[in-house]
Amino acid sequence: MDEKLKLCSGAEAVRKLQRAGWLFARQKGSHVMLTRPGYQWTLSVPQHDEIGIGLLRKLIRQAGLTVEEFNKL
Repeated sequence: MDEKLKLCSGAEAVRKLQRAGWLFARQKGSHVMLTRPGYQWTLSVPQHDEIGIGLLRKLIRQAGLTVEEFNKL
């Protein structure tokens, strides 16, 4: 059964993705860009108090993680 996705802030999402191996590349306005060597995506994480569920799922999918892996980070 799918584990429930825990909502988080933009800053918390960036910390979790960095623990998964993503690197801070730059920040433009309220968006932090994360990159990973040899990976096609640049993740753009808005620095909001709470990221919407759809955007959070998209970021997790692009990062190559599962919801369970993201929640554990």
